[in-house]
Amino acid sequence: MMPARKPAKKAAKKGATKTAKKPKPQSGGAWADVFAPRSPGERRYWLVKSEPDVFSFDDLLRKHNKTTEWNGVRNFAARNFLKDGMKVGDRVFYYHSMSDAQAIVGICEVVREGYPDDTAFDPASEGYDPKSDRSAPTWYMVDLRAVAQFTRPVTLVEIKQRKELKGMALLRIGRLSVSPVSAAEWKVICEMAS
Repeated sequence: MMPARKPAKKAAKKGATKTAKKPKPQSGGAWADVFAPRSPGERRYWLVKSEPDVFSFDDLLRKHNKTTEWNGVRNFAARNFLKDGMKVGDRVFYYHSMSDAQAIVGICEVVREGYPDDTAFDPASEGYDPKSDRSAPTWYMVDLRAVAQFTRPVTLVEIKQRKELKGMALLRIGRLSVSPVSAAEWKVICEMAS
């Protein structure tokens, strides 16, 4: 529980004439920088999650051109990262979730930027959204291509033990299936995997 603020009356009784300044609200939220304009050739970093029994990194490696549509995301924050944040050439950690050994197991690359997720319009799809409209799509996807499989996966337990990773979105908002990764976090995790 936060301590109660002193009432303004007390300050007035003491002869104070200044009024407290209101803090400025943060604009854009915690991850506004991932939507900021980029420098030419700038690469950004991300993490996507998949349950290995649904679609594992090995499944991705077996796909034609080691490429897949990253579809079925039905969370607005994650959708915004797909739609407006991820750009061709960005690197992406592939994380196995909901398994005994939750871990980052490989690296992908964005090969196609956000476009409407067609599973939202297909009644036979698990991702079907009857409210989604083709003329104004709600849900988006990107295409990802496998780049490298880690010979030594980096587990969630190991990530939690590193001070440099304490602010990582994976740890702060664990429910997101798509989240940003800072360049510093990317470097630490790659070093952990080698």
